[in-house]
Amino acid sequence: MIALRIVTPKGNYASLNVKSIHIKSVEGEMTILSNHIPIFASIVPCELVLECEDGNKNEYALSGGVFHFENNEARLLTDAIEGKGDIDLERAKKAYERARKRLEKKDSNTDMKRAELALQRAIIRIHVSEN
Repeated sequence: MIALRIVTPKGNYASLNVKSIHIKSVEGEMTILSNHIPIFASIVPCELVLECEDGNKNEYALSGGVFHFENNEARLLTDAIEGKGDIDLERAKKAYERARKRLEKKDSNTDMKRAELALQRAIIRIHVSEN
């Protein structure tokens, strides 16, 4: 088992034991299992999937962050995390539409990178909420 601790700027979000952690870093997607080699990774906005002791899988929307794994202990530091029950689907859909419209405008006043990140976060939140 892996002892996982998830921390946000508001404090400890969760401390739990899991069988696996599926996450996406700047290098790509990865699944961490017990006895994995030590790893330190920068996490991009993604869907976090945790397989619990009982075999159930819990999905979360992550805004990105930093992940560290060593000796079957994992730490995830993130700006924001939302579980399926925390996501306001209508708000996520509106955020998706706003981001898509900003990207379509392509004017000099639009921060394209920020709009792309907003779109990615909205898509992830919608996906987690609807699964």
